[in-house]
Amino acid sequence: MLEMLAAAAETANAPIHWADLGLRPGIDLGFFTLRFYSLAYLAGIVLGYFHLIKMLKQPGAPMAQRHAEDLFFWCTLGIILGGRIGYATFYEPSLWANPDQLVQLWNGGMSFHGGVMGVLLAIAWVAWRNNLNFIRMCDYISVNVAFGMFLGRIANFINGELWGRPTDVAWGMVFPRAGPLPRHPSQLYEAGLEGLAMIVIMLSLFWLTRARYRPGFLVGVFTAGIALARFTVEFFREPDEQLAEFAASTGLSMGQWLTLPMIAVGVGIVIWSLTRPAIGQQAKAPVADPA
Repeated sequence: MLEMLAAAAETANAPIHWADLGLRPGIDLGFFTLRFYSLAYLAGIVLGYFHLIKMLKQPGAPMAQRHAEDLFFWCTLGIILGGRIGYATFYEPSLWANPDQLVQLWNGGMSFHGGVMGVLLAIAWVAWRNNLNFIRMCDYISVNVAFGMFLGRIANFINGELWGRPTDVAWGMVFPRAGPLPRHPSQLYEAGLEGLAMIVIMLSLFWLTRARYRPGFLVGVFTAGIALARFTVEFFREPDEQLAEFAASTGLSMGQWLTLPMIAVGVGIVIWSLTRPAIGQQAKAPVADPA
């Protein structure tokens, strides 16, 4: 009996093994593997596009559907090029010496910060070409970004990549390529904070409040919120192998250093937004009652 209890206790305290979950990186079509990582990016972009179309049907929209169609193309290009160039620049500079590996997007390796820069350039291009308000376009786009963040982090988990630091928590997980120690499933933490939490916050602000009538407010909240989420999760995420020494010497990971200016910029935009009149309001001096 004691041996059975000891065995049961040992089993209960055993870490979860990622390999036992039966996850596969994609759908095997025989001649080609359709990877979930690629599908996640595609699904996030498509979902964001259709939700943006729904948003544009509401009063106060800063652009028309034809502008959203332009944005769909240019933002997709900005995400792919910006994300990959950002990853090669900030996280793995050796890719610049191997162009054949640089273009292998299906193997993973995309920078959120690089993707943001690519999207901002895409929005700026469409805004300039059509004489649209850049800040208000950013507001509307920001509401839809978290869809892709959520799906992308789930895909990271399915790929068994970007695991967390060693831990003794009950939900610690052993990843095949990360050694025998149980680790934080930090991909799921990111999916929850950068994805689900931001989806709830941004959709609530747009659909349940009048935040869309304050230029800059939505994009400011998104920028500060997602950067703060990333900064928090980085405490549980294992730094990239090539940047482990950098994280140890500076006290923060590369991802955390890159999010600090984003938090400051996001908070600054929110403050700026709140000091300006909302759309449809005119800052008029009060008129005195006639004597």
